Amino acid sequence: MASDALTPARTARIHRARLALPLLLLALLAPAGCDSGDGIVDGGSADTAAGEDGGGVDAGAVDGVRPPCPFTAAQVSELVDRKLRDEGNCSFGDGIAQLAVTTASATAGKATYDYQHDQAGQQYEKVVDLDRGERGYLAVKDVRGEAVLIEGKGTYTVTISSFGGGTAGNEQILRRTLDAIPA
Repeated sequence: MASDALTPARTARIHRARLALPLLLLALLAPAGCDSGDGIVDGGSADTAAGEDGGGVDAGAVDGVRPPCPFTAAQVSELVDRKLRDEGNCSFGDGIAQLAVTTASATAGKATYDYQHDQAGQQYEKVVDLDRGERGYLAVKDVRGEAVLIEGKGTYTVTISSFGGGTAGNEQILRRTLDAIPA
């Protein structure tokens, strides 16, 4: 009989597949260019962005920057009340439970939000819109959950699996994690 539980490897593949569309859109939206290689996408200078659309400099010109991972393994362990280790790329686990945070620019998050929200409605038992940030939702079921939060600094997608608390427990973990993301 098939189990609904996701292995860490399968969860990682799902995360990569989900990131493909936002990353493709980000690549199309962000001007070409590289910086020092620290993983932050350079949205270009404000002067360049203003020159491209013929308008003045606006707040959207700096919106192409992807925020860094907001947590350390110690912080995540405290949030979930379980010892998790840093597995790289803002992913934390203990061999069973997994929590990952994917960051993107606010522009990329807005471009893919409706699609992600629709997909969550098909995959999860409960989907709740958030009262925090520009846009956001939380989606949970018995063994996993995800939340998307678009704040001024960027977009944060939090995914969890195999914490063993059921739908209500997963919702609490996601809410505590979202509350800990700096505004």
